[in-house]
Amino acid sequence: MDFEAAVDSTMEDQSTQKSKSTHEEEEEELQRLLLPDVRDLPQTPPSAVQSNFVSYFAPDFMKPGHDQYVYRHPNGLCVIGLAPTHVAFKVEGGITAVDFNVGKSDRSGIKVTGKRKKNAQHFESNTALCKVCTKDASYIIRCCVKGSLLEVNDRLIKQPQLLNSSADREGYIAIMMPKPADWLRIKDSLLGSEEYRKLREIC
Repeated sequence: MDFEAAVDSTMEDQSTQKSKSTHEEEEEELQRLLLPDVRDLPQTPPSAVQSNFVSYFAPDFMKPGHDQYVYRHPNGLCVIGLAPTHVAFKVEGGITAVDFNVGKSDRSGIKVTGKRKKNAQHFESNTALCKVCTKDASYIIRCCVKGSLLEVNDRLIKQPQLLNSSADREGYIAIMMPKPADWLRIKDSLLGSEEYRKLREIC
């Protein structure tokens, strides 16, 4: 084999080895992406709320112990409900009834239709949404955000126990749609999940 042929052969071998090395690195990187280290995975998978919403909290909203949550979806919708530290949950027996007949109208009678959300009522952040009752007290639940009331969870009228068992899911109170500018104003007064947990000393 002459010199040029030997050089060509060596270069081909190096190119082949480099190609194999690059391919192996790409395979390893792909495997790392598709199969993450089990030690890096959370102990429990994220819930649908954690995956699809950003959680905010309004502690002591209007009154001490009246803790509420606002789950905001990327499309701007806000789900309103009772935070786990709401004073109503501390009463023995929990919540026994939910009444949407507050203010000048029964919130459960609101029927919003179409893309333009016809018939949606516009409320302030301190507007009452409903009243939740325990065996010896009642508590007003408020909008927390200024915007259009699109829906209330009227299942709670017949199934108030949903608040005791799953207030952060099936037991939500209402769905609001604030204007972007109104949301930016109210957002500054809300706490993120970590701040809320520290405030209420939740592990």
